[in-house]
Amino acid sequence: MNNINWYPGHMKKTRELIEANLKMVDLVIEVVDARIPVSSRNPIIDQLVSGKKRIIVLNKSDLSDTKANEKWTEYFKKDGDLVIQMNCMKGQGVSQLFKVLEQLQKKKNEDKALKKPLRMMIVGVPNVGKSSLINRMTGKKSAKTGDRPGVTKGKQWLALQNGMQLLDTPGILWPKFEDPKAGLNLAFCGSIKDEILDVADLALELIKVLQAEYPDFLKERYKLNELEESPLENMEAIAFKRGFILPGKRIDYERCGKTVLDEFRSGAIGNITLEKVR
Repeated sequence: MNNINWYPGHMKKTRELIEANLKMVDLVIEVVDARIPVSSRNPIIDQLVSGKKRIIVLNKSDLSDTKANEKWTEYFKKDGDLVIQMNCMKGQGVSQLFKVLEQLQKKKNEDKALKKPLRMMIVGVPNVGKSSLINRMTGKKSAKTGDRPGVTKGKQWLALQNGMQLLDTPGILWPKFEDPKAGLNLAFCGSIKDEILDVADLALELIKVLQAEYPDFLKERYKLNELEESPLENMEAIAFKRGFILPGKRIDYERCGKTVLDEFRSGAIGNITLEKVR
């Protein structure tokens, strides 16, 4: 696939929003996708929030490789960041996050007559799980969620039940991916709208990665005896197994591609991490 570039106007506004409000918060919660911990970290965010206390939430850790989760946790801790593995959709890890926040609030108000609530900002790329996390933290549907990237629109200050204050920001991607793999990884995980991509080509690229990194998962999920060297032949084998055939015995590549992407994103193919600690 060609290098993926996607930078809607609201992304620029999000950057400006983060810059304008950063001085008002005590810490930043950065939500990343545990399956692609590098590609789902926007380097712009890294520049903007440097110097602020940061908690990195490895979201969707239930969908990623558990051994890789531990390695990434240790990796990010080396930079002095706090790291929590979470499944924001189901609420796993929320109690651990609150314990950390309460400790930080206690430290902030130590020896102060006037106790002030902890103020934090949540940042991350589209569809990484920020809204699900916010809904878990507030105990209600304060933020819109969905499997479509770019749902959150404007700035939202939210009050938590313990008095802490939370600033939600829309997801922010960057103008151009220096590494084409970053764009592909984000597309695989649904952080770039499928509507602007060729779903069949994207799924073919994913099959290429999976047959190299997780061949047994691919064989087991799609009941393939052996994998071919060609990703296209493997995609066609999957289509035949699932009955994705059009009149005239033509393969329905689009339906096959959508199925493979959906099953990868849901974890049905297996617990997969596309980026490993080197």
